[in-house]
Amino acid sequence: MQNIVVILGTGGTIAGVAPDGETDLAYEAAQLSVAALVRSAPELRDVPLETEQVAQVDSKDMTHAIWQALTHRVLHHLLREEVQGIVVTHGTDTMEETAYLVQRVLAPNKPVVFTGAMRPASSRQADGPDNLVDAVAVAQEPGAQGVLVVMAGTVHGAVDVRKAHAHRLDAFNSGDVGPLARLDNGTLHRLRAWPSGEPMGVAVVDPAPDTWPVVEIVTSHAGASAGLIDALARAGTKGIVIAATGNGTVHEAIEQGVQRAAWSGMAVLRATRCGDGAILDAPEDGEGAWPSAGALTPAKARVELMLRLMAVAGRR
Repeated sequence: MQNIVVILGTGGTIAGVAPDGETDLAYEAAQLSVAALVRSAPELRDVPLETEQVAQVDSKDMTHAIWQALTHRVLHHLLREEVQGIVVTHGTDTMEETAYLVQRVLAPNKPVVFTGAMRPASSRQADGPDNLVDAVAVAQEPGAQGVLVVMAGTVHGAVDVRKAHAHRLDAFNSGDVGPLARLDNGTLHRLRAWPSGEPMGVAVVDPAPDTWPVVEIVTSHAGASAGLIDALARAGTKGIVIAATGNGTVHEAIEQGVQRAAWSGMAVLRATRCGDGAILDAPEDGEGAWPSAGALTPAKARVELMLRLMAVAGRR
């Protein structure tokens, strides 16, 4: 059989169920199997599909072990000639992080499409079935490639996407660059090129997850101190992402703590805590400035720094 779409389930709100009489906000995530999600979308009845349950978790509790297992299963199916594309059902809270990791590690030349829901499957107005149908359509799109996120009829690239709203159905955006495409009654309208790039290689996620380098996020804010950074350095943390104010600026107390941590060998990356915009380094910042993550959110900058440290360790 040719042109199969493989759907990998990891749980999330799309698989969530609310008790009878409760609101859509009071539900338990990750209750339904990925096979059950497919059955809830009759439009997929005649599509050649395979389903596989990789995990069953509320994505706020996502782990490195699940990231490793998912990346390996995605790679396994990408290497199958008969597979046209892959869909991953995932909770929205950490979807941008997981999608970014898979893009950086694999940079697939087939579409790997993440989707989820903002309302549980038990809702009278559940958005999961429509999102799943759209995700499968994008996975079948000729020429599509890269890791994508499909929510509320909009297609985002894994590098650009971020969750921008706590509960709205169109909770995701792509910052200044905008989405890759939109879906209108099943028809895809491309706006930008599909993601591309060189893969870092699956070897970076081969080590046991409990050996992955510890990278933490520290936010710069008014009245900040270096206490947390000093504690992280003492604990042997390998990397730190500073969620900086504005255009990558850092409170002087944080700056001093980061300097001490860097002297001890800790890797540093700056990301802006602003919802939109990229850090634009000024010429006077010079070589001494902490490297920036550009337009990456702090959460994705943490993934990036962790992967860089793993790649360096793998070359030793």
